[in-house]
Amino acid sequence: MKLAIVGQQDFGKSVLEAFLARKDEVVGVFCAPEKPGARPDALKVAAQEKGVQVFQFASLKSAEAIQQMKALNADIGIMAFVLQFAPQDFVRVPTHGTIQYHPSLLPKYRGPSSINWPIIRGDTRTGLTIFRPSDGLDEGPVILQKETEISPDDTLGTVYFDRLFPMGVKAMLEAADLVVAGKHKEVVQDESKATYEGWCRKGEARINWANHVDFIYNAIRGCNPAPGAWTTLEGKELQIFDARKHPVRTFGAVKGKIGEVVEVTDKSFQITAQGGRIEVLRAKLGDGKKLTSGELLAAGQIKAGSLLGS
Repeated sequence: MKLAIVGQQDFGKSVLEAFLARKDEVVGVFCAPEKPGARPDALKVAAQEKGVQVFQFASLKSAEAIQQMKALNADIGIMAFVLQFAPQDFVRVPTHGTIQYHPSLLPKYRGPSSINWPIIRGDTRTGLTIFRPSDGLDEGPVILQKETEISPDDTLGTVYFDRLFPMGVKAMLEAADLVVAGKHKEVVQDESKATYEGWCRKGEARINWANHVDFIYNAIRGCNPAPGAWTTLEGKELQIFDARKHPVRTFGAVKGKIGEVVEVTDKSFQITAQGGRIEVLRAKLGDGKKLTSGELLAAGQIKAGSLLGS
């Protein structure tokens, strides 16, 4: 199989390595140009090390990008974590067209933060989709889907790195084989079930301690490790990463005010919210590094009675 890979970063690198490991011929790799001062893209570096041609076009809509794809004479195009827009004139060039990876069960959670939002919303399952790219964002027909559960304590990191990442690499191989062999089916997405969510960034990751403890905990999980759920402490930003949720079962068990640090041990601190407390195990204060709560407490940076988010 002759294939062209369009993508970037570690997922693109792993997809490249997986195809090469089974002796497929990667005739070219398309990567977005790096921003000034940024590290070389991981996919680019891996391709160069393995002697694969690398192309970096500012736009895949350009005549030069389309002509280069034509010159490769690929059997299939593989889009692995692509942030550049790829027009139909580009993706239809390979003999069997192009397939794309998306980390959600399309048509639900179209958009760039499709792993964050299911966790933030408290969903109990998610998955990945291999589909045909269209001019609409994540709107093309579905070729293959794989599901995975979201446990009550899963984070963005565990869902992606432990499951959606390795599952996605294998699914790209499987889907490519089906398409090139002509054994695949393409299912049009059901628009009545479709949702689109934009980026989960700093504004979306701010903690409102007046929310129910379930909502706060899900937000922390869905933003761990990025973009990092955050609040404020005495004017400094406090990002919360590893945490636990503790429901409050009686009125007598309620401690302190909403957003108050009400319990401190040598390893963690707990903050009051509606319906329970959040126990923080790892956090980052101000311009400092991510530290265990024990390290923050030992440095005297967080104390019982501190009020967060005020």
